[in-house]
Amino acid sequence: MRRALHRADQGVALDQAEAEVLLQARGEDLKALSSIAGRLRDAGLAEAGRPGVITYSRKVFIPLTRLCRDRCGYCTFVTVPGKLRREGHGMYLSPDEVLDIARKGAALGCKEALFTLGDRPEDRWPEAREWLDAHGYDDTLAYVRAMAVRVLEETGLLPHLNPGVLSWTDFQRLKPVAPSMGMMLETTATRLWSEPGGPHYGSPDKEPAVRLRVLEDAGRSNVPFTTGLLIGIGETYAERADALFAIRRVQRQYQGIQEIIIQNFRAKPDTAMRRTADADLDELAAAIAVARLILGPAARIQAPPNLVGEQYAQMIDAGIDDWGGVSPLTPDHVNPERPWPHIEELAARTADLGFTLRERLTIYPEFVKRGEPWLDPRLVPHVRALVDPATGLADEDAIVEGRAWQEPEAVLSASGRTDLHTAIDAEGRTDDRRGDFDAVYGDWEELRESESVRRGSGNHNGAQKGRADGPGAPIRLDSEVRAALSVAADDPTRLTDAQALALFSTAAHATPDHAAALDELCRIADDVRRATVGEEVTFLVTRNINFTNVCYTGCRFCAFAQRRTDADAYTLSLDQVADRAQQAWEVGATEVCMQGGIHPDLPGTAYFDIARAVKERVPGMHVHAFSPMEVANGVSRTGMSIRDWLTAARESGLDTIPGTAAEILDDEVRWVLTKGKLPAAAWVEIVETAHSVGLRSSSTMMYGHVDEPRHWVGHLRLLADMQRRNLDRGHAGFTEFVTLPFVHTNAPVYLAGIARPGPTMAENRAVTAMARLLLHPLIPNIQTSWVKLGPDGAAEMLRSGANDLGGTLMEETISRMAGSSYGSYKSVHEIKAIAAAAGRPTRQRGTTYGDVSEERVATGERFDGHLPQLLPVLEN
Repeated sequence: MRRALHRADQGVALDQAEAEVLLQARGEDLKALSSIAGRLRDAGLAEAGRPGVITYSRKVFIPLTRLCRDRCGYCTFVTVPGKLRREGHGMYLSPDEVLDIARKGAALGCKEALFTLGDRPEDRWPEAREWLDAHGYDDTLAYVRAMAVRVLEETGLLPHLNPGVLSWTDFQRLKPVAPSMGMMLETTATRLWSEPGGPHYGSPDKEPAVRLRVLEDAGRSNVPFTTGLLIGIGETYAERADALFAIRRVQRQYQGIQEIIIQNFRAKPDTAMRRTADADLDELAAAIAVARLILGPAARIQAPPNLVGEQYAQMIDAGIDDWGGVSPLTPDHVNPERPWPHIEELAARTADLGFTLRERLTIYPEFVKRGEPWLDPRLVPHVRALVDPATGLADEDAIVEGRAWQEPEAVLSASGRTDLHTAIDAEGRTDDRRGDFDAVYGDWEELRESESVRRGSGNHNGAQKGRADGPGAPIRLDSEVRAALSVAADDPTRLTDAQALALFSTAAHATPDHAAALDELCRIADDVRRATVGEEVTFLVTRNINFTNVCYTGCRFCAFAQRRTDADAYTLSLDQVADRAQQAWEVGATEVCMQGGIHPDLPGTAYFDIARAVKERVPGMHVHAFSPMEVANGVSRTGMSIRDWLTAARESGLDTIPGTAAEILDDEVRWVLTKGKLPAAAWVEIVETAHSVGLRSSSTMMYGHVDEPRHWVGHLRLLADMQRRNLDRGHAGFTEFVTLPFVHTNAPVYLAGIARPGPTMAENRAVTAMARLLLHPLIPNIQTSWVKLGPDGAAEMLRSGANDLGGTLMEETISRMAGSSYGSYKSVHEIKAIAAAAGRPTRQRGTTYGDVSEERVATGERFDGHLPQLLPVLEN
C-alpha cells in the first residue's frame, strides 16, 4: 500500500496490480489516496478553464419502458407486463406521457431529458412487440428516436439516451436525435454473467465483451458517451481494477467517453440480491480516487448525489468533478428509495467545500467545443440555444423551448476546390494530410500498441510485419503447394482454406521455387479465366464523380477525406454533378460512378437528389453510385429501413451500387483501418438487401496494409457465400470482383507507421489469381485496377486471371489523393493498349457486362473515351 501510494503521489502511472491494492485503501491510507486524486482533479479543472467548478445537469427522467429482456439480480426498475397492466400503465409511455414529463421539466428550467429503458423488451415480451406493431414502430429504438425528435421539437430539452446495448448501426440511427448517450459498463467480470447465481446470469446484454464493444462503437461513431462502474455486486478488487483499465483503453483509442460514473450498489427489496450488503461509502471513495488516478485529470468523474448519504465531502475529496443529473421533478426510477437532493442544497454543500456548482448540458463542454463530428448538425441549433458559448456549460438563463428538428433543406451547393479532379494531376494536393490528423482517427499511439499486440510483435512499426514476405511468414513445404496446385487445376471449387493459404504463400518468398509456383498458380487461374469468360478483355467508358470529399468518418487508409475547412475540401452542386454527367455522355460514357465523403450536412435524401439530377439531365446514363457506407448514412439520417431507402434510391434513378467500403470484411482488420466505418456485418446486410431489391453491385477487396493472407481467404470466401445465396434466391447479385491494392503514400495509417507500403507485385498476382479460383464459378468477372497498378501492372494481372480493366474514369480523385502516380483517366486507345500488351482483344461493356449500343461505341471511339483537354470545368 505504501509503495503504491508513493508512486501515485509521484505521478507514476499505476499498473493493474497497484490499482487493485489502492482500491482497498481505508482510514489514513484512503485520506492520502483521496488527497492525491483531488489534486489531480483540480489540475484537470484548471486545464479545462473551470477551476473549482463541480458540474451537474438539471434533468427529467423519462422511463420510456420498464420492460427488458434481461434479468439482473439487483434491478427494481424492470417489471413485467402483467404488473404494468394491473397498475394501469401501458407497455411503453405514450407520446403524451413523454411530452407531459418533458414540458413540466422545461417549465422548471431542466435542459436534459434522460431516456431510460430496458434492453430490447420486444425480444422477450410479446406484449411489447404487440404495442410497437400497433403504434407503427419496427422496434423499441425506432420509438426512442421518434420520441427524442418530439422532445426536441416540442420542448427544447436535449435527449440523453440510455437504451442499453447498441450496435454500430443503432448509433447511426440515434446520433442525429441525441447529443449524448450512455450505458454503464458495470463490470468486466465475465463470471458474474456466465455462472448461475451471478447478478447478470441470464442477461444477454450484460456480457462484458458485448458492453465493451458498445463503448468502442460509440467512439467509432463519434458519440459523446457516458459509462461507469457499479461496485459491490460481487466483483473482486482485481476485477474492479480491470474494468477501469478497460475504460481507459477505450478512451485512449477513441476519446469519446465524456464521463465515468462510479456508482455504489444498494440492495433493494423484492430483488434476488436484496440480502446482499451495500457497498460502503469508503469503498466508493476509494473506487472514485483510483478511477481518477487511472483515467487522469481530463476525465469527468461522477458520483450520484442521492446515493452518498451525507458524505458529499468524502466524494469531492476523492476526486469527483460532477454530480450527474439531478431532477427537480422526477424521481430516480432506478433508485426510487433514494430521492434527489434539492439543487439549492447540493449547491450549498458544494460551496461549503470550496467549490462552485455549475449547470452543464447533457453533452459535456469539451464535446460542445469540439463540434464536428461529435455533434450532429441537426442538433447544433438546439444545443446552441442552451449553451454558454464562453464556457461550453449551460446558459442558466436560457429559455427552454422547442425548435424544429429536420434534415437540412438546402440542396448541395458548390464550395471549395471543385477543380480538384483536374488540379490533382497538374498541381497535386495542398498538404499531405488533413488538418485534424492527430484527432479524427483516434489515438495513434494506442492504436500502435493494440496493433502490436494483435500481431504478436513487440515493435510498433507495422510496415513489415504484415507483409507476406515479412519475418513471420511460414515457408510452405513443396508438397503442400504442389498438392494445392493440383486441386486448383483439377477443380478450384474443391480448394480448402489450408490449400488456399498454401497457394498464397507462393508470393511470400523470393526464391526460384516460389517464383515458379506463383507462375504456375497464375497460369492455372488464367486457364480458368479462359474457360469461363473467354479471351476478351472488357472495359467501360465511365466517369467518376466524387461529389464531396468532406468527411469525418475517420478511415485511416483514406487520403481523400478532408475537413470542411481544409484547403483541398470541396462539394459539388447538383447542377455541377449533372453537368459532369452530361459532359461524359457527350464523349461516349455509358456510366457515371458517384461516391462522396460522409458530409455532416448532407441530408439522407440528398443521394436521391443526386441520382435524380443525373437521370433528368441524361436519361440514358447508368447511375452506379453510393457505397454501402453512404447507404448506411442515408438510412441513419432518414430513419428509413435499408430496404425502403434502397427502393427509394432505385426509384430516383439509381441503377447499381459499388461494392466499395469493404476493404477487408473482417472486423479485426477493419477497426485498425478505420475508426468509424460500418462493420463487416452491416456491409453484408446492406449489399444483400440491395441485391434483393434488384440493385446489383460490384465487390471489392483492398489489401496490402495491416492484413494477412488469412484475411484474404476469409474475405473471398464470404463474397462467394453471399453470391451463392444470391443465386439460390434468384438474385443476380455481384457483377464483378475488383482487386484494390493499398496505395500507401499519403494514407494516414501509413504515415503513422502502422501499415506497410502496399502489396508486392507478387502479392498482386497471387490475389488476382486466387480471386479467380476462390470465386469460381460464382463471380465470373475479375477486374484489375490500372489506377493503382499502372498499365504494366494491369497487363500482368490480365495474365494472372483477370478479364476486366474497369473504366476510363475521365477523372479520379480518391487514389490520386492517396498518392497513386498513374493519372486520373485512360483513353479508349490506352485501355486497348493494356489488353494488347497481354495479347488479348477488347470489348466495350455496360455496367452489368452486357453489350453497349453501336452509337455509344462510336461516340467513345470518336472522342477516345475522355474529356477534351479544352473542355472547361463547368461552374455555377
